[in-house]
Amino acid sequence: MTDRQLTILAALNLMVAVGAGAFGAHGLKRIVSPELLAVWQTGVLYHLIHALGIFAIALLGARYGSPLLSAAGLVMFAGIVLFSGSLYLLALTGTHWLGAVTPLGGVAFLASWAMVALAAYRSQG
Repeated sequence: MTDRQLTILAALNLMVAVGAGAFGAHGLKRIVSPELLAVWQTGVLYHLIHALGIFAIALLGARYGSPLLSAAGLVMFAGIVLFSGSLYLLALTGTHWLGAVTPLGGVAFLASWAMVALAAYRSQG
């Protein structure tokens, strides 16, 4: 992905995460248990943080020009889908087997941050 595409992906994810946070605070509060609301809020927190991470990767891509950063952005997005997405679905449906998917998203987050570190380490600047 280009830096421009990563910026668009980050902005759209930030928009969705803010909406998800508002939905959890105002809509879900009355219909799910406090435990499931906490699950939702964890999904929102990690969604926001890693959407900002994609934005940072786009900015770093302009500086370092590493194809590894583009891949890191995609892996981070996969982490959002797997981690936050599974928590959103768990909170909405109460289907607990979805919790087995969540760690895969966490691994994607870890891998993407490692890729960012590696790209910076390999850079000439």
